[in-house]
Amino acid sequence: MGCGVGKVLPAESKSGFVSVVRSLAAFTRVCDEKEESKHKQTTCWFGGKAKQEKEQPPSQPPSQSHRRPDTRPRAQTKTYRDKFDPRVTARYHIQALIGRGSFSRVVRAEHRGTHQPYAIKMMEVEFPEGREVCAAELTVLKRVSHPHIVHMAEVFQLPHRVYMVLELATGGQLLDRVVSKGHFTERDATKAIKMVLDAVSYLHGLGITHRDLKPENLLYYHPGANSKLLLTNFGLATFSGKNGGNGFGSGGDGASMDTSWSLRTTCGTPEYMAPEAVQRKGSSPAVDLWALGVVVFIMLSGSMPFEDESRTKLYRAVVKGKYSFSGDVSSSE
Repeated sequence: MGCGVGKVLPAESKSGFVSVVRSLAAFTRVCDEKEESKHKQTTCWFGGKAKQEKEQPPSQPPSQSHRRPDTRPRAQTKTYRDKFDPRVTARYHIQALIGRGSFSRVVRAEHRGTHQPYAIKMMEVEFPEGREVCAAELTVLKRVSHPHIVHMAEVFQLPHRVYMVLELATGGQLLDRVVSKGHFTERDATKAIKMVLDAVSYLHGLGITHRDLKPENLLYYHPGANSKLLLTNFGLATFSGKNGGNGFGSGGDGASMDTSWSLRTTCGTPEYMAPEAVQRKGSSPAVDLWALGVVVFIMLSGSMPFEDESRTKLYRAVVKGKYSFSGDVSSSE
């Protein structure tokens, strides 16, 4: 996720129902040649789909009692764990890959001493775009402390990779719950948006604009009905001039942030972008409020207000504010 790169547009749906789009990009095969040569006989974790072991012809038709034990998950975990710096694996047991983005991979891990579960986000910072995304996220997470913003426990900063140890949210995305219910009641939507507004108000008070608010970046802390929501993914965040960062990689604690609110490129996920961001006229914290309006629309109707396979038509609808609401909203439990 970065400037000028939005999410993949959902598949066309006659009902206009929300398509589940994960905040992290689709898995792709990126096993490097060095690791492939070291682990020719193991399964590659990075591919999303595991490489299948060569099938040996059975001496008799396979049955439950004659099948060989499936050792692939263990091999996958080992292969992926080997990608992590020893300083990280010395403190954390890497358990499973749970997500992936353009410049990041996220795993579930357990602290070896306390057995506390965490999510570790490994970010590649070798190239400028990945470095900027990482710097923005670090700048925010090092400065904030709020019950509805994901907490960063610690960070390992290395020349080409950064490992962020984050609070683990196991309740799924807000979008998942909207899809499972069809739409929220007014009561449920009000409860959810209050938590998000509380987090956004806190950020704006610090001069921080998220710029990529969407249901995929709002995670429930646990699967229960009364779970709190956590705001995540600050790779596109900006600061106002008075609270700007000191520069990533130069001894500071964060990114060199945009201090004039002027956007040189279109940033964010197209369906949630405010008109001023689409037109590149500059933006302010108000772009987050526009995105929250889109989120509320989705919660109450179960559909997107602005959705088109043509990016041009989508942007035109956003600028004109052209949408229709046809949800059957109920305030009952």
